[in-house]
Amino acid sequence: MTRIMLLGGSGQVGWELQRSLAPLGAVIALRRAEADLEKPETLRDAIRGNAPDLIVNAAAYTSVDKAESEPDRAMTVNGHAVRVLAEEAAKLGAWLVHYSTDYVFDGSKAGSYTEDDVPNPISVYGRTKLEGDRAIQASGCKHLIFRTSWVYAARGGNFAKTILRLARERDELKIVADQIGAPTAAELIADVTALCVGYIRHCPERFADTSGIYNLVASGETSWHNYAQFVVENAARLGLPLKLGTGSIRPITTREYPLPAPRPLNSRLATDKLKRVFGIELPHWQIHLERVIEELARL
Repeated sequence: MTRIMLLGGSGQVGWELQRSLAPLGAVIALRRAEADLEKPETLRDAIRGNAPDLIVNAAAYTSVDKAESEPDRAMTVNGHAVRVLAEEAAKLGAWLVHYSTDYVFDGSKAGSYTEDDVPNPISVYGRTKLEGDRAIQASGCKHLIFRTSWVYAARGGNFAKTILRLARERDELKIVADQIGAPTAAELIADVTALCVGYIRHCPERFADTSGIYNLVASGETSWHNYAQFVVENAARLGLPLKLGTGSIRPITTREYPLPAPRPLNSRLATDKLKRVFGIELPHWQIHLERVIEELARL
Protein backbone atom coordinates (compact mmCIF):
# COMPACT_ATOMS: atom_id res chain seq x y z
CA MET A 1 0.00 0.00 0.00
CA THR A 2 1.17 3.51 -0.82
CA ARG A 3 2.44 5.36 2.23
CA ILE A 4 1.47 9.03 2.20
CA MET A 5 3.05 11.39 4.71
CA LEU A 6 0.99 14.54 5.22
CA LEU A 7 2.25 17.71 6.89
CA GLY A 8 -0.15 20.49 7.86
CA GLY A 9 -3.13 18.18 8.20
CA SER A 10 -4.97 20.53 10.56
CA GLY A 11 -5.02 23.47 8.13
CA GLN A 12 -7.68 24.33 5.57
CA VAL A 13 -6.15 22.36 2.70
CA GLY A 14 -4.59 19.71 4.92
CA TRP A 15 -7.93 18.87 6.53
CA GLU A 16 -9.47 18.25 3.10
CA LEU A 17 -6.41 16.27 1.99
CA GLN A 18 -6.93 13.76 4.78
CA ARG A 19 -10.26 12.94 3.13
CA SER A 20 -9.23 13.10 -0.53
CA LEU A 21 -5.99 11.12 -0.19
CA ALA A 22 -7.45 8.31 1.95
CA PRO A 23 -8.52 6.13 -1.02
CA LEU A 24 -4.98 6.28 -2.45
CA GLY A 25 -3.10 4.73 0.46
CA ALA A 26 -2.25 4.91 4.14
CA VAL A 27 -2.24 8.58 5.14
CA ILE A 28 0.20 9.38 7.93
CA ALA A 29 -0.78 12.84 9.17
CA LEU A 30 2.08 14.09 11.32
CA ARG A 31 1.39 16.54 14.12
CA ARG A 32 3.67 19.52 14.67
CA ALA A 33 5.33 17.72 17.59
CA GLU A 34 6.33 14.99 15.15
CA ALA A 35 7.35 17.25 12.26
CA ASP A 36 8.09 20.85 13.16
CA LEU A 37 8.90 22.96 10.09
CA GLU A 38 10.45 25.59 12.35
CA LYS A 39 13.15 22.98 13.07
CA PRO A 40 13.93 21.81 9.53
CA GLU A 41 16.70 19.33 10.27
CA THR A 42 14.42 17.36 12.62
CA LEU A 43 12.24 16.55 9.62
CA ARG A 44 14.83 14.12 8.27
CA ASP A 45 14.27 11.55 11.02
CA ALA A 46 10.50 11.81 10.65
CA ILE A 47 10.71 11.15 6.93
CA ARG A 48 13.23 8.34 7.19
CA GLY A 49 11.28 6.70 10.01
CA ASN A 50 8.05 6.66 7.99
CA ALA A 51 9.64 5.92 4.60
CA PRO A 52 6.75 7.42 2.59
CA ASP A 53 6.15 6.90 -1.12
CA LEU A 54 4.57 10.33 -1.23
CA ILE A 55 5.13 13.45 0.90
CA VAL A 56 2.37 16.06 0.82
CA ASN A 57 3.29 19.37 2.39
CA ALA A 58 0.24 21.47 3.23
CA ALA A 59 2.07 23.29 6.03
CA ALA A 60 3.41 26.81 5.61
CA TYR A 61 4.01 30.15 7.26
CA THR A 62 1.00 32.03 5.88
CA SER A 63 0.82 35.22 7.97
CA VAL A 64 1.50 37.52 5.04
CA ASP A 65 1.75 40.76 7.00
CA LYS A 66 3.49 39.29 10.03
CA ALA A 67 6.18 37.86 7.74
CA GLU A 68 7.39 41.40 7.07
CA SER A 69 8.58 41.58 10.68
CA GLU A 70 9.50 37.87 10.96
CA PRO A 71 11.43 37.20 7.75
CA ASP A 72 13.77 34.60 9.25
CA ARG A 73 10.93 32.59 10.73
CA ALA A 74 8.99 32.72 7.47
CA MET A 75 12.06 31.64 5.49
CA THR A 76 12.75 28.77 7.87
CA VAL A 77 9.27 27.30 7.34
CA ASN A 78 8.64 28.19 3.70
CA GLY A 79 12.18 27.84 2.39
CA HIS A 80 14.61 25.83 4.50
CA ALA A 81 12.13 23.21 5.71
CA VAL A 82 10.86 22.66 2.19
CA ARG A 83 14.44 22.14 1.01
CA VAL A 84 14.85 19.36 3.61
CA LEU A 85 11.58 17.71 2.49
CA ALA A 86 12.74 17.81 -1.12
CA GLU A 87 16.20 16.42 -0.34
CA GLU A 88 14.75 13.53 1.63
CA ALA A 89 12.13 12.83 -1.05
CA ALA A 90 14.92 12.64 -3.63
CA LYS A 91 16.87 10.16 -1.49
CA LEU A 92 13.80 7.95 -1.05
CA GLY A 93 12.65 8.23 -4.65
CA ALA A 94 9.36 9.56 -3.27
CA TRP A 95 7.07 12.12 -4.88
CA LEU A 96 6.65 15.48 -3.16
CA VAL A 97 3.45 17.54 -3.43
CA HIS A 98 3.77 21.15 -2.30
CA TYR A 99 1.56 24.25 -2.44
CA SER A 100 2.76 27.61 -3.68
CA THR A 101 1.08 30.96 -4.19
CA ASP A 102 0.21 33.82 -6.51
CA TYR A 103 2.41 35.98 -4.25
CA VAL A 104 5.50 34.80 -6.14
CA PHE A 105 4.45 37.30 -8.83
CA ASP A 106 4.38 41.10 -8.58
CA GLY A 107 0.92 41.38 -10.15
CA SER A 108 1.98 43.76 -12.92
CA LYS A 109 1.16 41.47 -15.85
CA ALA A 110 -1.86 42.43 -17.96
CA GLY A 111 -3.12 38.86 -18.42
CA SER A 112 -3.13 35.64 -16.42
CA TYR A 113 0.18 34.28 -15.18
CA THR A 114 1.40 30.98 -16.59
CA GLU A 115 3.82 28.53 -15.02
CA ASP A 116 6.56 29.83 -17.33
CA ASP A 117 6.31 33.46 -16.25
CA VAL A 118 9.31 34.75 -14.30
CA PRO A 119 8.46 35.26 -10.61
CA ASN A 120 9.10 38.61 -8.97
CA PRO A 121 7.71 38.60 -5.42
CA ILE A 122 7.13 41.94 -3.72
CA SER A 123 6.64 40.69 -0.14
CA VAL A 124 8.64 38.64 2.35
CA TYR A 125 5.97 35.95 2.21
CA GLY A 126 6.21 35.76 -1.58
CA ARG A 127 10.01 35.58 -1.49
CA THR A 128 10.02 32.77 1.08
CA LYS A 129 7.47 30.76 -0.89
CA LEU A 130 9.50 31.17 -4.06
CA GLU A 131 12.57 29.95 -2.17
CA GLY A 132 10.67 26.76 -1.34
CA ASP A 133 9.62 26.28 -4.97
CA ARG A 134 13.19 26.66 -6.18
CA ALA A 135 14.56 24.34 -3.51
CA ILE A 136 12.22 21.60 -4.71
CA GLN A 137 13.23 22.12 -8.33
CA ALA A 138 16.94 22.08 -7.43
CA SER A 139 16.64 18.87 -5.40
CA GLY A 140 15.86 16.67 -8.37
CA CYS A 141 12.97 14.97 -6.56
CA LYS A 142 9.79 14.00 -8.39
CA HIS A 143 7.33 16.74 -7.54
CA LEU A 144 4.07 18.56 -8.10
CA ILE A 145 4.05 22.21 -7.04
CA PHE A 146 0.52 23.60 -7.11
CA ARG A 147 0.30 27.39 -7.21
CA THR A 148 -3.01 28.60 -5.89
CA SER A 149 -4.65 31.75 -4.54
CA TRP A 150 -7.37 33.19 -2.29
CA VAL A 151 -7.92 29.89 -0.45
CA TYR A 152 -11.01 29.45 1.71
CA ALA A 153 -12.93 26.70 3.51
CA ALA A 154 -15.65 26.25 6.11
CA ARG A 155 -12.94 25.76 8.74
CA GLY A 156 -9.96 27.94 9.58
CA GLY A 157 -9.56 31.66 9.06
CA ASN A 158 -10.24 33.14 5.62
CA PHE A 159 -11.85 36.05 3.80
CA ALA A 160 -15.27 34.44 3.30
CA LYS A 161 -15.66 33.67 7.01
CA THR A 162 -14.45 37.14 7.97
CA ILE A 163 -16.99 38.82 5.67
CA LEU A 164 -19.83 36.71 7.10
CA ARG A 165 -18.85 37.70 10.62
CA LEU A 166 -18.55 41.37 9.76
CA ALA A 167 -21.87 41.29 7.90
CA ARG A 168 -23.54 40.37 11.17
CA GLU A 169 -21.73 43.09 13.11
CA ARG A 170 -21.52 46.14 10.82
CA ASP A 171 -23.79 48.11 8.54
CA GLU A 172 -20.98 49.26 6.22
CA LEU A 173 -17.71 47.80 4.91
CA LYS A 174 -14.92 49.12 2.70
CA ILE A 175 -13.33 46.41 0.55
CA VAL A 176 -10.47 46.62 -1.94
CA ALA A 177 -11.72 46.50 -5.53
CA ASP A 178 -8.52 46.73 -7.61
CA GLN A 179 -7.00 43.35 -6.74
CA ILE A 180 -8.18 40.59 -9.09
CA GLY A 181 -8.02 36.82 -8.63
CA ALA A 182 -10.06 33.66 -8.15
CA PRO A 183 -11.33 32.44 -4.77
CA THR A 184 -10.32 28.78 -4.59
CA ALA A 185 -11.81 26.23 -2.22
CA ALA A 186 -9.56 24.01 -0.11
CA GLU A 187 -11.88 21.17 -1.10
CA LEU A 188 -11.13 21.76 -4.78
CA ILE A 189 -7.38 21.91 -4.17
CA ALA A 190 -7.47 18.64 -2.25
CA ASP A 191 -9.61 16.86 -4.83
CA VAL A 192 -7.40 17.95 -7.74
CA THR A 193 -4.33 16.87 -5.77
CA ALA A 194 -5.80 13.41 -5.25
CA LEU A 195 -6.74 13.12 -8.93
CA CYS A 196 -3.23 14.00 -10.09
CA VAL A 197 -1.58 11.70 -7.56
CA GLY A 198 -3.96 8.91 -8.56
CA TYR A 199 -3.09 9.31 -12.23
CA ILE A 200 0.63 9.21 -11.46
CA ARG A 201 0.37 6.15 -9.20
CA HIS A 202 -1.92 4.13 -11.47
CA CYS A 203 -0.46 5.15 -14.85
CA PRO A 204 3.25 5.67 -14.06
CA GLU A 205 4.41 5.28 -17.67
CA ARG A 206 2.01 7.89 -19.02
CA PHE A 207 2.67 10.39 -16.23
CA ALA A 208 6.35 9.68 -15.59
CA ASP A 209 7.50 13.09 -16.79
CA THR A 210 4.89 15.28 -15.14
CA SER A 211 7.12 16.81 -12.44
CA GLY A 212 6.73 20.54 -12.34
CA ILE A 213 4.67 23.55 -11.36
CA TYR A 214 0.93 23.67 -12.03
CA ASN A 215 -1.44 26.56 -11.45
CA LEU A 216 -4.46 25.35 -9.48
CA VAL A 217 -7.21 27.94 -9.07
CA ALA A 218 -10.92 28.01 -9.76
CA SER A 219 -11.93 29.40 -13.14
CA GLY A 220 -13.23 32.92 -13.63
CA GLU A 221 -12.05 36.01 -11.82
CA THR A 222 -13.31 38.62 -9.41
CA SER A 223 -12.18 41.38 -7.06
CA TRP A 224 -12.17 41.23 -3.27
CA HIS A 225 -15.05 43.71 -3.38
CA ASN A 226 -17.20 41.58 -5.68
CA TYR A 227 -16.20 38.50 -3.70
CA ALA A 228 -17.54 40.14 -0.52
CA GLN A 229 -20.76 41.11 -2.30
CA PHE A 230 -21.25 37.53 -3.47
CA VAL A 231 -20.79 36.20 0.07
CA VAL A 232 -23.29 38.66 1.53
CA GLU A 233 -25.84 38.14 -1.26
CA ASN A 234 -25.81 34.38 -0.72
CA ALA A 235 -25.91 34.69 3.05
CA ALA A 236 -28.98 36.94 2.74
CA ARG A 237 -30.60 34.47 0.34
CA LEU A 238 -30.16 31.75 2.95
CA GLY A 239 -31.90 33.89 5.53
CA LEU A 240 -28.94 34.69 7.78
CA PRO A 241 -29.55 37.68 10.05
CA LEU A 242 -27.28 40.41 8.64
CA LYS A 243 -26.84 44.07 9.44
CA LEU A 244 -24.98 44.62 6.17
CA GLY A 245 -26.56 44.97 2.73
CA THR A 246 -24.58 44.57 -0.51
CA GLY A 247 -25.17 48.25 -1.29
CA SER A 248 -23.24 49.12 1.87
CA ILE A 249 -20.05 47.40 0.74
CA ARG A 250 -17.97 50.29 -0.56
CA PRO A 251 -15.19 49.73 -3.14
CA ILE A 252 -11.80 51.21 -2.30
CA THR A 253 -8.31 51.02 -3.81
CA THR A 254 -5.32 49.18 -2.44
CA ARG A 255 -3.71 52.54 -1.68
CA GLU A 256 -6.64 53.40 0.55
CA TYR A 257 -6.10 50.25 2.61
CA PRO A 258 -2.34 50.09 3.36
CA LEU A 259 -0.99 46.90 4.92
CA PRO A 260 2.53 45.91 6.02
CA ALA A 261 2.95 43.52 3.06
CA PRO A 262 2.26 44.70 -0.50
CA ARG A 263 -0.22 42.59 -2.47
CA PRO A 264 -0.14 41.75 -6.20
CA LEU A 265 -2.96 43.59 -7.98
CA ASN A 266 -3.24 40.79 -10.52
CA SER A 267 -3.45 37.29 -9.02
CA ARG A 268 -4.93 35.61 -12.08
CA LEU A 269 -3.33 32.22 -12.81
CA ALA A 270 -3.89 30.34 -16.09
CA THR A 271 -4.70 26.64 -15.63
CA ASP A 272 -4.20 25.46 -19.22
CA LYS A 273 -1.23 23.27 -18.26
CA LEU A 274 -3.24 21.35 -15.66
CA LYS A 275 -5.90 20.66 -18.27
CA ARG A 276 -3.37 19.72 -20.94
CA VAL A 277 -1.34 17.30 -18.80
CA PHE A 278 -3.99 15.80 -16.50
CA GLY A 279 -7.21 16.56 -18.38
CA ILE A 280 -8.63 18.50 -15.43
CA GLU A 281 -10.90 21.48 -16.06
CA LEU A 282 -11.51 23.65 -13.03
CA PRO A 283 -15.04 24.81 -12.07
CA HIS A 284 -16.07 28.45 -11.71
CA TRP A 285 -15.15 30.04 -8.38
CA GLN A 286 -18.78 30.65 -7.43
CA ILE A 287 -19.68 26.94 -7.38
CA HIS A 288 -17.68 25.83 -4.36
CA LEU A 289 -18.16 29.16 -2.61
CA GLU A 290 -21.94 28.80 -2.68
CA ARG A 291 -21.63 25.40 -1.02
CA VAL A 292 -19.24 26.65 1.65
CA ILE A 293 -21.53 29.58 2.48
CA GLU A 294 -24.41 27.12 2.88
CA GLU A 295 -22.24 25.03 5.19
CA LEU A 296 -21.28 28.07 7.25
CA ALA A 297 -24.93 29.10 7.46
CA ARG A 298 -25.70 25.83 9.26
CA LEU A 299 -23.04 26.38 11.92
